[in-house]
Order: sequence, then structure tokens, then C-alpha cells
Amino acid sequence: MPSARPERVPRVVVVTRATELELLIARHGTRSQAEFFLKTRGQSIDAVAKRHATFESALTTTMNAIPVQWRRNRIDRGDLDRFLFEPDDVVVALGQDGLVANVAKYLAGQPVIGLNPAPDLYEGVLVRHQPEDAPKLMQAAAMQQAACESRTMVEAILDDGQRLVALNEIFVGHRSHQSARYHIDWNGARERHSSSGVITATGTGATGWARSIHHERSSRLPLPAPTSGELTFFVREAWPSVASGTSITESIVAEGRALAITSEMDEGGVIFGDGIEGDRLEFSWGRRVELRAAKTRLRLLTS
Repeated sequence: MPSARPERVPRVVVVTRATELELLIARHGTRSQAEFFLKTRGQSIDAVAKRHATFESALTTTMNAIPVQWRRNRIDRGDLDRFLFEPDDVVVALGQDGLVANVAKYLAGQPVIGLNPAPDLYEGVLVRHQPEDAPKLMQAAAMQQAACESRTMVEAILDDGQRLVALNEIFVGHRSHQSARYHIDWNGARERHSSSGVITATGTGATGWARSIHHERSSRLPLPAPTSGELTFFVREAWPSVASGTSITESIVAEGRALAITSEMDEGGVIFGDGIEGDRLEFSWGRRVELRAAKTRLRLLTS
């Protein structure tokens, strides 16, 4: 009889981003040059170095938590678009909350463990666990016994099939400070706009950019919960004129529905998610995009 097929060895992918100290050294060449630069501006490198040391300690704890027989990868946030995730990966985001959003768009249901290396600096909305909790969380995730929260994501689909996914929000507008010009189609109505762009946000994003807009305009629109399939959209600074209107500026987008926008921008029109402008879709004149809740959701470990 043929021998039984061996079980696949789990792989843990640890995602991090460069610390402030690493960025300073990359810019100035050496630590001493970075220290000199800060001194010329009345600042000290000591606080930056202390935060770096705290992160390195958390990283060591995290990497040591991975069983020696398991496979492992550590990747930088900047390399996510070139990394191939496997379906059964256990993904660990070690850093601030935004790092979970950065990695979420590249996943297809893999469990994500958010580890907070500095609770005194990061709120921990998405990185809610301590590095010391990593061993039990990794084991539970690998054995598919972990409790996960399913968080809604938002997707933009262009008329040529290009797709962009985000955890917090997707921005549609002009890449500079020029007015964005477009037609917006919502709830059976169509309106031409000149504005600062449109934000379509999830319940997770309702704690960030969308919340700021919601508060600034004293909106009575109920913001969705992170696990709700609903989205919200906000038009930023819509300009009333003889050629542009302001009647469609915010609404709830129920699950299964889509907001449609058609560009009237010769160049400079863009679509990007979670504040990452470098990973964007071009949105030139005549292009049409639909924004809706994505079928793919973030699986965030709660315990």
C-alpha cells in the first residue's frame, strides 16, 4: 500500500514595516549621520532608538514563537505586492493598526493575527494581541480552531475588469488638489459633481477617515459596524454651480448594492485604497467604476 501523504507543514508569514530609526539610517547612510541630522534640528535620536529597540524585542518574541519545524517568512510592507501568499498561511501583522489594512487586500481568507509591539503608541483596534500571546494564537490558527472576526472589505471594479480592494476605504478623485469631475449614480439618480473626491468606507474605516468627515459635517448617517456588510460613502466638499450639484453627498450602501462613478477627468483621476496612493488605478475620462462590499473578508483573530 502507498504510504500516507504527510501533512503539510504550516507556514507563518510575519509582516512588518521599517521603524523610524531604520528609515532615518536609510535616508542618511549611517546612524551617526542620522543622529547629527536630528541634533541640527534640536531633536534627539534617543527616543527613536528606544522605540526601535522595543520593536526589535517584540519581533524576537514573535519569531521565537514559531515552532522550529514550521516554515516561516518575514516580509516588509513594501514587498506585499510581490509576495505570493499560500491558501493555508498564518499571517502575523506586527506593528500599528494600519499594517493589518495594508496586508488584508492581498489575502483570500487566510487568518490574520494582529500583534501590538507598543501598546503605549498604538491603539490596538486591529493589532489587539501582545507578542507574548503569539504561540497559542499561531497554534490555534494553524489548527483552524481560532475564533475569528469577519470584517467587511470594499472593492472598486473598473469597466475593464481591473479591481482594487481595501479594508478601510477607497478614494475616487484627483491625485492632486485639483477638483475631481465626474458623474455619480446612486439610488436611481445621476448628478454631475465637482468635488474633492469620494470616500467609500467600511465599518472598519468608520473609525478613521470616514469618521473625520462624518464628524466635520455633523452627519446623522449611522456608520456601519466592522462586521456589517454595509458601506458608507461621502462626497468631500461638493461644489454647487450651474454645472454641478450637491444633492448626492452621502448614503449607506447596503450589501449587494453598488455606487457608480463615471470620470470626467482628462488625466490625474485615480482610485486608491487605505491611503496607499502608490497602488492605484487610473481613472481617466469616460471610465466607470462600481464600489461595493467585497466578497472576500478579512479574518482577524480575536482569540
